Amino acid sequence: MMLMHAIVVMIVIVNKPLRKIDNMRKPIIAGNWKMFKTRDEALFFIIQVSEKVPSSKDVETVVFAQAPMMRCLIKRQGSNLRIGAQNLHFEDEGAYTGEVSGPLLKSYNVEYVLIGHSERREYFHETDEIVNWKIKAALRNQLKPIVCVGEKLEERENNQTHEVLSRQVKKAFSGISAIEMKNIVIAYEPIWAIGTGRTATADMADEACGYIRKLILELYGKVVAEAIRIQYGGSVKPENIEELIAKENIDGALIGGASLEPDKFIFMANAAKK
Repeated sequence: MMLMHAIVVMIVIVNKPLRKIDNMRKPIIAGNWKMFKTRDEALFFIIQVSEKVPSSKDVETVVFAQAPMMRCLIKRQGSNLRIGAQNLHFEDEGAYTGEVSGPLLKSYNVEYVLIGHSERREYFHETDEIVNWKIKAALRNQLKPIVCVGEKLEERENNQTHEVLSRQVKKAFSGISAIEMKNIVIAYEPIWAIGTGRTATADMADEACGYIRKLILELYGKVVAEAIRIQYGGSVKPENIEELIAKENIDGALIGGASLEPDKFIFMANAAKK
């Protein structure tokens, strides 16, 4: 009888999500400043925030800034905040006026780079294939990509969310090994919720992130699927961060407008620590 009880206890423990057992997936809070802030405004933000965000042992915090100001921000980022790049080219060098190369970002000690954001896909016509090339360029230069995926409003209304996510995920990670996936974060950003004030409910966001995790399971197996971090992005703000981050499949947030204000960013980073 005692042996049977021990077996039951063991089964319960094994079947618990790894996140609940050993905090395997460290939360990551990232702010995408897009084309906002001057150099002085950005420096003021970093001075206000860098020492007030949680320890990097508990939560990773990243700010994606415009390329010309990254170097001066990196010098002042502190030990618990990282400055990321909003973009990189898929080639390491060449005649690509106005672009930013992976080797340059690496020489600045940049750690994270944002890839596949819906604005890049829409306004600059970046295809799933280009996203894949950029991921490979980032990994080739020891940069960690945060890869954005997400559906348009009409696609959600037509029940095509899973179809869109499946296509984007499979094409984005074509040719990427399981070992390389350890350095990748995925951000689920439904396009209809970006900058619109509309937010997916916590349950909707968790379901979509869970589906992405299922896709990673099919592509790479259980170990990678349980380890990969998946953020939610789309009108994230102090009022909804705690509910979102509490969900099983949501490991952080990619924040737009609310990340421009120091107090809001600090609040949301600390919410992830809870």
